[in-house]
Amino acid sequence: MPIRILIADDHPVFRFGLRALLSAEPDTEVVGEATGGTEAVTLADSLNPDLILMDLNMPGINGIEATRQILQRDPTIGILIITMFEDDSVLAAIRAGARGYILKGAEGDETLRAIRAAANGESIFSPAIARRLAQFIAAAPAAQMPLPFPELTDREGDILRLIAQGLTNTAIAERLSLSPKTVRNQVSIIFSKLEVADRAEAIIKAREAGLGKDSNAAP
Repeated sequence: MPIRILIADDHPVFRFGLRALLSAEPDTEVVGEATGGTEAVTLADSLNPDLILMDLNMPGINGIEATRQILQRDPTIGILIITMFEDDSVLAAIRAGARGYILKGAEGDETLRAIRAAANGESIFSPAIARRLAQFIAAAPAAQMPLPFPELTDREGDILRLIAQGLTNTAIAERLSLSPKTVRNQVSIIFSKLEVADRAEAIIKAREAGLGKDSNAAP
């Protein structure tokens, strides 16, 4: 039986290219297309695909949150992240349950190999992402106390700790070797998950939970 695939991406040209690539293969079948995270969750429920090709940045909920919600409903669905971003979102994708993470610039053969591997239950990463993941693991600090907010990813937890220490977004970006835009996006996600309105409330909530009290860091 062919691998039944749902494509979740808000760029019609990219969806067209993926559909053309998959339609030419005898062992893959596109069963649906979603243009946003919320639609991806809904179609996953109704279509029950074998594999979802998930973009990260889409209207509504993002690809990471859509992945989390889909796998809470049906953990047997495979999810392969396909994105333009070669950043630390790979760690959030893994924590959400994605089986792999490849870049949109990958060659067709590489994309097909990743799709077949993920559909077979394997973990798969493009070479660039695998190198970044290895670098992150090699540079990881000694084990920290468990984060008191389990709804946050490891990277979001790192950023919240620095927010609690009083660092600005610019300082956090420099400390974690991230782009300022990535930090801004992560901070917005953190505020949403913690249900706080602004930075001041986030700092209060984090410090009440014991974060940021052991550092004299300044903005």
